[in-house]
Amino acid sequence: MIEVKNLSKYYQEKAAVDHISFRIHAGETMILLGTSGCGKTTTMKMINRLVEPSSGQVMLDGKDIRTLRPETLRRNIGYVIQNVGLFPHYTVKQNINLVPSLLNWSDKEIQERFYELMALMGLDDELQNRYPHELSGGQQQRVGVARALAAKPDLILLDEPFGALDPITKQQIQSEFLKLKALRQTTKLMVTHDVFEAVTLGDKICLMNAGKIQQTGTPHELVFHPKDAFVREFFDAQRFRLELQVLKLKDLLELTEVGNEPPTDVEQAIRIGSGASLLESLDQLERKDTEWLIIDHEQQEVILNRTKLLQLFYQRKESYRN
Repeated sequence: MIEVKNLSKYYQEKAAVDHISFRIHAGETMILLGTSGCGKTTTMKMINRLVEPSSGQVMLDGKDIRTLRPETLRRNIGYVIQNVGLFPHYTVKQNINLVPSLLNWSDKEIQERFYELMALMGLDDELQNRYPHELSGGQQQRVGVARALAAKPDLILLDEPFGALDPITKQQIQSEFLKLKALRQTTKLMVTHDVFEAVTLGDKICLMNAGKIQQTGTPHELVFHPKDAFVREFFDAQRFRLELQVLKLKDLLELTEVGNEPPTDVEQAIRIGSGASLLESLDQLERKDTEWLIIDHEQQEVILNRTKLLQLFYQRKESYRN
């Protein structure tokens, strides 16, 4: 677990970060979200001691990080940045193996971990001797994540990790990010200014403004239950799409009954789990040019069409207002 307690950073008496506190439990993904200059990157840098705080504490599994040597701390934290940060004169294999080598892993352990990560990240073994400039942007990003995971850290810091990717590659890697078992078991702190990315990848979001925390909570809480005008307005530009992304099919099924009218041609229906977002579900209906979903929910099947989905969406929204 990570606990940030009353953390502050001042530059010439101006607060870049102003007495912030939050907790990240083991295995959670916390997103630091906000506009440029709000203090999110400074906060991340204080957590791995690239920047020393003016006051406050950062506790990592109950230990104050100031009791650890900075280089020791950083070797036990994975770090992924926007421009990947791969060493240009190192091959893919050398980049991924760097931290385990510094931690004196055996050659056998390093070799096994390398091939495990190549498979996890969908990287062909033939890429191992290439240099970063010989890779595509998506491949570089996958290598960067693999390097961050190499030493099996308890914590990974991700600073705008997908910001430099084109939209298609970005969406693909975000999808992989959510599915990777190795990442699901690791505590993650990510900095982004991309609101949609935040609600897609985060278990919790810490929304910052002018060095202060405006609201911390789940994506659902920030989108549907903003605590003040700033939080509400921050999400307004993409509100409809964000609402569709935050709401899961299981949230809508609370408002309906099992045993709906089946489609005339069941082969045209799309089967999907109730943990899928409403946005993903509607996108699949559009791509497959069909009206029907077969939703697997608690060992039962619920059959709904597009019109019913949207009716339940507006009904769910109205329930939050009451």
